[in-house]
Amino acid sequence: MEALKLLFGTDIGLLSVFTVVFATGTVVFIYGYARRKMEEDGKNAVKNAIKK
Repeated sequence: MEALKLLFGTDIGLLSVFTVVFATGTVVFIYGYARRKMEEDGKNAVKNAIKK
């Protein structure tokens, strides 16, 4: 319980929470972006292979 008080009750604790949330959000965004680009690239590769 004391750890949660320190985590959410101090400036450094709140900064730590923000950092973890921001880093996790960044990872999720980059994963989604890369996945969309890979699918798009795969579709383009199939289209280009059919044209040849």
